[in-house]
Amino acid sequence: MLQVFCNMKRKVELVVISDIHLGTYGCHAQEILNYLKSIKPETLILNGDIVDMWQFKKSYFPDIHMRVINKIIRLSLNGTKVYYLTGNHDDPLRRFTDMNFGNFHLRDSLELILNGKKHWFFHGDVFDISIIQTPWLAKIGGYSYDRLVWLNKTFNKLMVFWGREPTSFSKQVKMKVKKAVKFIGDFEKMAIDSARQRGFDFVICGHIHTPQYQQFDDITYLNSGDWVENLTALEYNTGEWRIFKYDEKQFDSEIYKKLREESMEEDDFPKKFSQPELLSKLLTS
Repeated sequence: MLQVFCNMKRKVELVVISDIHLGTYGCHAQEILNYLKSIKPETLILNGDIVDMWQFKKSYFPDIHMRVINKIIRLSLNGTKVYYLTGNHDDPLRRFTDMNFGNFHLRDSLELILNGKKHWFFHGDVFDISIIQTPWLAKIGGYSYDRLVWLNKTFNKLMVFWGREPTSFSKQVKMKVKKAVKFIGDFEKMAIDSARQRGFDFVICGHIHTPQYQQFDDITYLNSGDWVENLTALEYNTGEWRIFKYDEKQFDSEIYKKLREESMEEDDFPKKFSQPELLSKLLTS
């Protein structure tokens, strides 16, 4: 039955995911796991803030969060080329940048030529003045944001129970505050200007939790959004980019439920390998 499941996965040339924030209350781990199980990517780019190392002290890392990591490792073992690009929430990994474990590559940024066009991938926190000037304040803001998202998820459960549409507190706040809107505009402009100076045709970021696909004269700007509020990814196939938006109704359909049941043995991955065996497989894959 597992072979049937593998054959039904959607093939994608390249997938970009950012800002999963594993280890936080706001992370939609089950949703990202559902998505990863539904695709068969040739290349997977994890564009920063995948594991939230700012929040580790609260000792919150559920089993479902570990399953996401296991799935990513399994993808690399099964032939997917995985690039982990560091972000501000996982910046301790930057001391190990340029390390390679088989199909798994740790980088700060990545340059690829796709369909004859130069693409530049990086998280984007280098353009965030608040992080550069006041990192301590940014960490407090990250903690507060996580708590707000947790409160929002609880509120939305009640809204669904009452037959009302769910809403996003933080998204509404960001869209109504002029400074936040200006920050997003400034961020995009800096990324585009920097890409133009370096001779790139495409610039692909994360960080600001705002999915985007827009043409600015000679530069195409894309942002993969996040898996806290927007639940989005970027997918590249046959020379075209698109923004993927997670649809809960689609993944709750009978066919996806059946596929998830048939792939449950993937969740036993940690039991099948000891840590030395796993490292050996990564190095020799």
